[in-house]
Amino acid sequence: MSHSAKKLPNDPAELKAMIAALQAENAQIAAENAKMSATLRAHNQLVQALRLRIAKLQKLAFGKSSEKVEREIEQLELALEDLLVAVAEKDESPIDEGLDEPAPEETSAPVLRRRPRVSDATLRERRELDPGACCPDCGGDLRVVGEDVSELLDMIAAQMKVIQIARIKKSCRRCERMVQEPAPSRPIPGSMAGPNLLAHVLVSKFDDHLPLYRQHEIFERMGADIPESTLVGWCGRAMKTLSPLIERIDADILSSDLLHADDTPIRVLDRSRRDKGLGKGVKQGRIWAYVRDQRPWAGDAPPGAVYRFAPNWKEEHVLSHLANARGILQADGYKGYAKLYEPQSDGLPRLYEAACWAHLRRDFHDFWASTKSEIAREALDRIGELYDIERDINGQTAEARLAVRQRLSRPRVEAFFDWSEQQLLRIPGKSELAKAFRYGLSRRDAFSLFLTDGRVAIDNNPAERALRPIGIGRKNWLFAGADTGAETLARAMTIIETAKLNGLDPQVYLADVLDRIHDHKINKLDELLPWNWKALPQEAGNQAA
Repeated sequence: MSHSAKKLPNDPAELKAMIAALQAENAQIAAENAKMSATLRAHNQLVQALRLRIAKLQKLAFGKSSEKVEREIEQLELALEDLLVAVAEKDESPIDEGLDEPAPEETSAPVLRRRPRVSDATLRERRELDPGACCPDCGGDLRVVGEDVSELLDMIAAQMKVIQIARIKKSCRRCERMVQEPAPSRPIPGSMAGPNLLAHVLVSKFDDHLPLYRQHEIFERMGADIPESTLVGWCGRAMKTLSPLIERIDADILSSDLLHADDTPIRVLDRSRRDKGLGKGVKQGRIWAYVRDQRPWAGDAPPGAVYRFAPNWKEEHVLSHLANARGILQADGYKGYAKLYEPQSDGLPRLYEAACWAHLRRDFHDFWASTKSEIAREALDRIGELYDIERDINGQTAEARLAVRQRLSRPRVEAFFDWSEQQLLRIPGKSELAKAFRYGLSRRDAFSLFLTDGRVAIDNNPAERALRPIGIGRKNWLFAGADTGAETLARAMTIIETAKLNGLDPQVYLADVLDRIHDHKINKLDELLPWNWKALPQEAGNQAA
């Protein structure tokens, strides 16, 4: 028998009291352990959040990262999300969403809660809780002295609605003539699909990247069994209806005298390759994005984006896309653009090349990240000074931007290229760092064009941003079903992304256009372009319905 056992009391009451005290002590220890575990989880969560923040800041500072870093960011985002949900599940503290932004001293920590921002256009409903007319204590009359108002954000679940269009037939009592209103036009003649449903399907597929088979499942839960084949037909016919507008967007954007251009790969099924024994029947096509965005220099032309698909990366496609383009093209160093920059019979090129400093900066960053080269670091710092100047003049007029660039940026650009020539004499000629320097020096005029024209951007980021939806979509649909499918994707993105660039909700815009386009005068079709579009007054829309 142990020493402690010898000291146990013989009195049952005392023994029970001792057991109760031990149980209370164990409960306290368990609570402390739980608190320590929660603290540890919070620390792990903070580490994950900081890693995510560092990765995003690196990407922001140095341009596009490698695919490996992209995947790491995605994994960190998912892991962080799961951690936050798990912590929130166990958190019993009162929720306070009163602050719109975190306090300055807390900006380095993950923001767990922030008050939702709701636009003024969001529907609002007022519910009054009235205590009545009589005092519950004495029965006296109550008078209003004020009110306390709080807000509850709720969501009305999407619902399918069958709209019955009854065309009443009437006959004249005198002449027996039959009178009946004509049937209203439909977005797809003979189809049951309404404009709002069609817009939802298009935006879900081409903007939210939700495949049609998943939409079929969602609609089925809502009480509407719409076969995938029907959804396919609706998409195709709706795109045909929108074709006149897409063609107008295409022509207007590509006729601009200053364009941003970039491309990205897209996998496309090609059964002929599999039949020939060439791989798994998948080829790599390209989608080009051509963007007009004059907002950084307060230009008059509205923003827009045109997407074009090509089955390969041959220069003939770019030459075809830009056959009628004249002015300035801001793009990367893709060799397919070279013929566009060559002098014509009059000695002038069709397009002047404006190089992208972000691409050059990316090359230096990749070398610095792998070697920690001081020369690469200095190149990044020198280019960073140019970006600091650009941030200060963003949104100003072209004239104001040009004046600042001439005064501040030109000396730095000239010094950068002079310094680049000196560095080439010091480093191995076959190194990646030397390649980066030679890339910049070989396009010195193109990199300097922004110094002579205030409209020209310092980089090609508008086109790169326009291609991000393609990258997001690839994670869902992996590949396009055929060349024609990729072409439809490009055309759908043209009208959807242009609508978004003009501050429109693409679903609201497409629903209205699909509802009106068949009855719209062909010579006034430009009124329905995203930058000209105006929604009908609610009353008029209701009457039309």
